[in-house]
Amino acid sequence: MTEASLKGVIAAIPTPFDAGGEPDTDRFVRLAKVLLDTGCDALNVCGTTGEATSMSVAQRSAVMRAAASELPRERLMVGTGAAAVSDAVELTRMAASLGFAGALVLPPFYYKGVSDAGIVDYLREIVKATEAAPVPIYLYNFPALSGVAYTPGLVAALIEAFPGRIRGIKDSSGDMAYAGEVAALRGGILDVFPSNEGTLKEAREGRFAGCISATANLTGRDCALAFRDGDAVALDRAVSIRKRLSTGDLIPNVKAATARMMKDPDYARVRPPLVALTGEEADELANGLSALEEAKS
Repeated sequence: MTEASLKGVIAAIPTPFDAGGEPDTDRFVRLAKVLLDTGCDALNVCGTTGEATSMSVAQRSAVMRAAASELPRERLMVGTGAAAVSDAVELTRMAASLGFAGALVLPPFYYKGVSDAGIVDYLREIVKATEAAPVPIYLYNFPALSGVAYTPGLVAALIEAFPGRIRGIKDSSGDMAYAGEVAALRGGILDVFPSNEGTLKEAREGRFAGCISATANLTGRDCALAFRDGDAVALDRAVSIRKRLSTGDLIPNVKAATARMMKDPDYARVRPPLVALTGEEADELANGLSALEEAKS
């Protein structure tokens, strides 16, 4: 297993799909190398932006194998959460065996109103199954989609129950008070990654470990300038681009923008239930992004 070194600007990389709906691993690797070469410190593979919950375990495994064989594994976090704990166990075991630097685990998200004890039991099965290869676990807090939150009390309970295994948390709640509270648990034992580039100034000051963002696929260079050099103009531009991409359906927007960046329309494909942008919508997005990219440059 690769020692975790996940810090800084992490892009939640989209998964390209072929015409038959299968993961296009060649395009995936091509995009990943561009992102790592142009500012991103690491990548979050098979996350929400990667449409992981729209893929089977076999499809997710194919993306994981491609990533691990072609990319620096110490710069890769992979989403392994699933509604079924057996699927989460299988994916997390694979993350460990392939040498990923971290496994990002959603809470079990189908049943609502589950107890903290039930979520602890879910994580216990994952932790136990990976004792021989203890891949660092990062919790994925996204209650707007999962409907289940990693509350500060639950996070504290997980830290206590599984010493040394809970390395950090990706917080997509948008609640900065929550992110700050979790970051302060146990004297700051966890690496906390908000999902918005706008927090990079606070990350640079040491409050957070960085950010994990869908829009960092398009703003990685500016995010790197903001995080490493404190470039306020670059940060403002990245935040403006994020705001534009977040207007409407984020993932189809990110994939359309990625297709534009890579000069390859096949990157715009999405899996149901998501719907790709129309040509007119993609052109409108491209024009808006061009104006923002040129601003203050």
